[in-house]
Formats: sequence, structure tokens, C-alpha cells
Amino acid sequence: MDRGIFFRSLAVQTLLVGTLFAVLALALPKSFFEDYGWATGPVAWILCSILTARLVALPLGLVLFAALAGGVAGFLVSLAASHAAGLVVSLLVFAASCGGYEPEDEAETTVVEQADDEIAGEERNR
Repeated sequence: MDRGIFFRSLAVQTLLVGTLFAVLALALPKSFFEDYGWATGPVAWILCSILTARLVALPLGLVLFAALAGGVAGFLVSLAASHAAGLVVSLLVFAASCGGYEPEDEAETTVVEQADDEIAGEERNR
């Protein structure tokens, strides 16, 4: 686990989700969230995750997986405890999933793929 990625992704996602929450809470009536919170929450979570991917320079696929994992874990905790507890769990699972990313693995895969492409190209030229 890369602790730097864990803490950066946790900080960025927390800041983005918290800011969006504050803006929406000030702009919209409580009844909106009672009626449409089931849809706006997950959409906001995914949008914040996409922005986190860009700001922390992580692959989008990884971050979308992390958002799904965090969202499911948070939803389950929300059912058993509270929305606030679910949000904390969502953020921690999201950051832990992002922290599992190892950039050097991607670089090694790229080198191997390039070598395979070169070999295949040489075989075609024969």
C-alpha cells in the first residue's frame, strides 16, 4: 500500500465531497434530498471520484472501482449505523483502494508489452 496515495486520495475526496455537500445543502431545500438523495448522492460521489482521479493522477478505472467499493461499504454501514458513519467508511475504503495502486507495476507491464510488440513485429518482417 502506498501511504502517500492513500492520504492524498483521502484528502482530495474528502475535500471535494465535503465542499459539494456544503454547496448543495445551502442551495437546495431538505425536501430535495429526502426525495432525490438516493440518486444525487451516488452521482455526486462518482463525479468527485473522477475529479480525484485527475487531481491525484490515478487511472480512472482504478478510481471508479474504488468509488464503487467505498460506496457499497458505506451504504452497508449506513444501513446498520448512520449516514455519517457510512460516509466515513466510504472515504476510508475509497482511499485504501486507491492506495493499493502501484505505479511501477504499470510501468513494468508497459515495458513487457512493448517488448512483446517488438518481437511480434520482427516475426512479421521475416
